[in-house]
Amino acid sequence: MRLAPIRFAALALMAAALLAAGCAKKTTPVQTAPVPPSTTPAPTPSTPAPVPTPPAPSTPAASISDLATVHFALDSSALDDAARAILDRNARLLRDNADWTVTIAGNCDERGTVEYNQALGERRALAVRDYLIAAGVPDSRLKTISYGKEMPVDDGHDEAAWAKNRRADFSR
Repeated sequence: MRLAPIRFAALALMAAALLAAGCAKKTTPVQTAPVPPSTTPAPTPSTPAPVPTPPAPSTPAASISDLATVHFALDSSALDDAARAILDRNARLLRDNADWTVTIAGNCDERGTVEYNQALGERRALAVRDYLIAAGVPDSRLKTISYGKEMPVDDGHDEAAWAKNRRADFSR
């Protein structure tokens, strides 16, 4: 008879367990509201700090002394190919520097009379001026003068010195 209370207790436990299992509250899955997108900006990947660029090499400003001298043949004020090439570069410099006003000086070698050399120097200066005007340089920025044989760059008395002195050069 001692087994009856134990059986009864075991049966009661089993019944309680079955009852608990059968009466367990059904759980419904919790639905969560969709998460709104974040309003904070996504972190950006770190970018390397910009590397400072080295300054561009400075180019020296052009000056009137950059205008090249034009040379002439003996007793001539004609512009040859070399002279025209020089004047094309000079015209570009003059157009790029609109504030420049220059004087074109015609010069001759020591041979010839003063009057002849004055006239030849003037023709050389005018030939250069006319070429520059045709290349787009305003004539108001170009003055001419003839020094004849009075301003040699080489005091020699040979062809090499004379060739240097037959010229038109530029000054402010």
